[in-house]
Amino acid sequence: MGRDALSESSGPAAAVVCGHCFSGAARPWCAPVSSSPPLPGQGVQMHQGITAGRARIGVYAAVLALLGGLLLGWSGRAGAAADPLLSKGRAAVASSTEGSSYAAAKAFDGSGSTRWASAEGKDPQWLQVDLGASADVSRIKLSWEAAYAKAYRLEVSADGTTWSPVATEKAGDGGTDEFTGLSGKGRYVRMYGTARGTSYGYSLYEMEVYGTFGGSTPSPSPSPSPSGGTPGTGAFTVVAAGDIAAQCTAADSGCAHPKTAKLAQQINPAFYLTMGDSQYDDARLSDFKNYYDKTWGAFKAKTHPVPGNHETYDPAGPLSGYKSYFGAIAYPQGKSYYSYDQGNWHFVALDSNSFDQSAQIDWLKADLAANSKKCVAAYWHHPLYSSGGHGNDPVSKPVWKILYAARADLVLNGHDHHYERFAPQDPDGKATADGMVEIVGGMGGAEPYPIEQVQPNSQKRISGDYGVLKLDFTDTGYSWTYVGTDGQVKDTSPNYNCH
Repeated sequence: MGRDALSESSGPAAAVVCGHCFSGAARPWCAPVSSSPPLPGQGVQMHQGITAGRARIGVYAAVLALLGGLLLGWSGRAGAAADPLLSKGRAAVASSTEGSSYAAAKAFDGSGSTRWASAEGKDPQWLQVDLGASADVSRIKLSWEAAYAKAYRLEVSADGTTWSPVATEKAGDGGTDEFTGLSGKGRYVRMYGTARGTSYGYSLYEMEVYGTFGGSTPSPSPSPSPSGGTPGTGAFTVVAAGDIAAQCTAADSGCAHPKTAKLAQQINPAFYLTMGDSQYDDARLSDFKNYYDKTWGAFKAKTHPVPGNHETYDPAGPLSGYKSYFGAIAYPQGKSYYSYDQGNWHFVALDSNSFDQSAQIDWLKADLAANSKKCVAAYWHHPLYSSGGHGNDPVSKPVWKILYAARADLVLNGHDHHYERFAPQDPDGKATADGMVEIVGGMGGAEPYPIEQVQPNSQKRISGDYGVLKLDFTDTGYSWTYVGTDGQVKDTSPNYNCH
């Protein structure tokens, strides 16, 4: 966030006149003139049970904390052998990020100098980690930056959709919060912030989850590489689709979006992408609630959407229902376009309804210039190349040129209601090994369109079979399958390396 840490003091020391302010890894603190730095253990709150209880530390308590710290240090932190750290280097996602330098993974990289930061000024916000396997969670430690949560919950989930609280904080004051004696079981753990302690957002240097795995145990987590990737832990799966919720329900046997939602949920990816036209026909808020929310809405918290042309038809105003339904999920940076990181990948979510506006184009150039990830994927609604009824849409060409110059790898689109993959090509449609791969994935539930005019470099086309893209990403490349609602793989891509 580019701000100095806020100066704080608590308990009896609050009445002391401060001479100098320091900001350490644990929390900002003010020292009186001629005072010594705080003793080890000060500034850390220990929590027991479901609701946190706090004790203000006086002079004698500080001495006891020091002695306790020395004893723990002597024993190598008692219980550590039976209470290992599970979250370091694991795949993470958040409701929003302040920018590519503050990605969710920064809170799980083991470094006290990097951090996750959410968009500013908005509640609620959340930070989630995938432990890789189901675990018994016994302890969670949060190291806040100056932008802390005043109220939040710690929750666990088996599937990343249904959450159960294991601890609650209602009067947070930043610093380091540690919850012990927890009894939670799940693969996913998240901090769900409901009230900010400052006017900024939420920001964590580290979120550490401790416990034991039951059953299958994930492979060990390696240390982050100097390039910002985390080799060995960067593999993750994403489900993607566009053109999803027709105005029908599961009671109608011909309704497709309940079937694609069921398939998408069974795959259980790290997160979901939607490539526009999530709701038909005019994308009113009431339509989102009556149709999309009944199916794909089951995993809304794990979805990174972009708008399509149908979201602009809302009588209440362009994107009104879309924004009201998705909220900060669709506007994590306060705009209808945004970016985020996962593993060694940088994802750019764009609004192709406004490609003719310089604000988005300027933002895109700056975002790509600031990116430090090896691999880049971008997605929006209108495809530059398509063999379907809408055909090629030149509105996307300037964006293709910017992405191609930045050596981006993958482009995902919807709009035409079929599945199609293209060989790597440049913005002018020339096949080249260093080109970008485009996928049209508009078979999420809306009525299929026929293939009309096959475009150069089109390698595979499927119309009529509803389904989703199952994209598999690694630290150095990607591949995917197109899976039909019958569970059968309809197409398998080549394996591609990142540029």
